[in-house]
Amino acid sequence: MTAYDRLSARFARIATVHEAAAMLNWDAAAMMPPGGAAARGDQLAVLAGHAHALLTAPEVAGDLAAATEADAWREANLRLMRHAHLRASAVPADLVEAQARANAACETIWRGARRDADFARVAPALAEVLNLARQQAAALSAALHLSPYDALMDGYQRGIGAADVAPVFTAYARFLHDALPRAEELQASRPPPLRPEGPFPADRQEALCRRLSEAAGLEAEHSRLDRSAHPFCGGTPSDVRITTRYDETDFARALLGVLHETGHALYERGLPAAFARQPVGEAAGMAAHESQSLIIEMQACRSDAYLGWLGPQLHAAFGGAAAAFAPANLGRLWRRVERGHIRVDADEMTYPAHVILRFRLEQALVVGELAAADLPGAWAEGMRDLLGIVPPDDAQGCMQDIHWYDGAIGYFPSYTLGAMAAAQLMAAARRDVPGLDAAIGRGDLSPLVGWLRLHVHAKGSLLGFNDLLRAATGRPLDPADFEAHLTARYLA
Repeated sequence: MTAYDRLSARFARIATVHEAAAMLNWDAAAMMPPGGAAARGDQLAVLAGHAHALLTAPEVAGDLAAATEADAWREANLRLMRHAHLRASAVPADLVEAQARANAACETIWRGARRDADFARVAPALAEVLNLARQQAAALSAALHLSPYDALMDGYQRGIGAADVAPVFTAYARFLHDALPRAEELQASRPPPLRPEGPFPADRQEALCRRLSEAAGLEAEHSRLDRSAHPFCGGTPSDVRITTRYDETDFARALLGVLHETGHALYERGLPAAFARQPVGEAAGMAAHESQSLIIEMQACRSDAYLGWLGPQLHAAFGGAAAAFAPANLGRLWRRVERGHIRVDADEMTYPAHVILRFRLEQALVVGELAAADLPGAWAEGMRDLLGIVPPDDAQGCMQDIHWYDGAIGYFPSYTLGAMAAAQLMAAARRDVPGLDAAIGRGDLSPLVGWLRLHVHAKGSLLGFNDLLRAATGRPLDPADFEAHLTARYLA
């Protein structure tokens, strides 16, 4: 075997360990009884330690130094292997296992504390997660020659740092300051939407969610839909697991959440099979991943065209007054701007404000300017500054997201970078695919998904985020398409 062949076999083993961990994480969120949490933390820690050992074994450095490849895909794969090895070698194995245990323990406490709006209960566990994350960030910073926060961001979206994100977010905050009051004023001048009358039984919602996900192109033989406290997409490219939560007074949360997670799942299903379990065969980062969920949910499935097709499906499933399911009424319901507390329920105009807040806070948390115990107050102050509102309790404030309590720090910028990329990709797809909106109006997303398969999914990690956008749209990330989209949808 050549050095490259040995590396390829090793990285396939590492990927398989990560797949096993992904399934255990899915089970913890969707199926595991609370009493299994401690054992699950141990299991995940052992798998994390094993994957780390495989990646940092002494022979890996020798093979990485000896391996050469001329083919573009294999060369990119080798480059990503080197980067993964550099990151892993920078972090001690005992820290990797300690983080896995602390993250699993904190997430378990968070579930009950969030339910009871009791931040004090989870604050000590979060402080330990942050302590370990700071150690990880310091180690990565020295190895990658990045700031500690950028070193954490690198784990979610390579090549994008705080200096890239901050001016984009500052410009968007200025746009929002002007656009949001205008959108609210225009909205207030129009008839209020009719709300479909419930209740909406969870089993009917679930059946409809399954049908819509399959209609979007997600094959039932390669996916599952389950329930969890926080919707997510996990699993593996050949066994994708998506989850949602149901509210019998409002079906929209589950339905739109499933369409969002279906976008993630379609990306996983479309990754290049020839490089399965290789770094170059993975998604191009979390901002790229968010672009795929948001292009399905926000750009396609909240469009006038799709709502015209969806309305009759909803009426058939739930009954009630047909007028409530009319496309124009659904548009007023689901494209309504509102200064709300919950990120996952936010409209697409105010959503970036939620991300900007988290971007600012997690930078302060990483460098030690903000302690875990002071998070609720800093959160309230930030929400007041960005949206002019203050959460009534911590469950609707700093406890609403799982990410920090699960150790995912540096992830949040990906959400808004993904929204901006989704608008840019959709504008390009409309230019490239004749009759795209007409197909969407028939409930047929296959032309859009086909275009994404070619320009995004099949590229894996061959290209970085900006190079991927440049190849697909002719430009690196450009927020202009996102602001034009919001202007057309909310200010016209």
